[in-house]
Amino acid sequence: MRGRLGSREACLVSALVAVGAVCRIGLGRVALGAPTPLYGILIKVGLTETLAFVGGFVFGAPLGFLTGAFIIVISDLFMMPGPWTPFIAAIIGIFGVGGGAVRRLGRSPSIFGLGAYVAVLTVLSEFLQNAWFALFFNISMIAVLAMAIPSMVTAVANNVVLLTTVGVKIIKLIQEATTRPSVPTDRSADPLQRR
Repeated sequence: MRGRLGSREACLVSALVAVGAVCRIGLGRVALGAPTPLYGILIKVGLTETLAFVGGFVFGAPLGFLTGAFIIVISDLFMMPGPWTPFIAAIIGIFGVGGGAVRRLGRSPSIFGLGAYVAVLTVLSEFLQNAWFALFFNISMIAVLAMAIPSMVTAVANNVVLLTTVGVKIIKLIQEATTRPSVPTDRSADPLQRR
């Protein structure tokens, strides 16, 4: 993002946040209804990280960070807010910063490159989330990481598949929407403007 934020960009960022929050709430409710062993796996399925990355890639690291953070904060308000919310929001915001960094490194990275980059971001995110959990609840970090392996594998697979398929399409749609010229307004032809 260069310069100030226009209304078109603000609407698109808001749409990313809204879609991400609704998906996270819906999938979170499905996960909560599942047997306990499946919860950790099902909660990792969703668009949260993908949309944060897309926000960063298209609009820059600061708006990407806000996209990821707002998805978590808004969806937690409808699910289960707690002391973890700001920490998880900041961790997911890292995906937006990562999207902005990828964009600055190269205009059009390959699908393989995007997949590799988001896999690394996902492992970092999962590590930070589990480290926070271990510290907050005073549990052994090694035990937490050992229990988190299935959810980490699910998160990596989910994020790589979604970013390299759906995420790439969303990036193209947003880029088209932001590069279209605005419709010029002819005030003399507008009957509401005549006085």
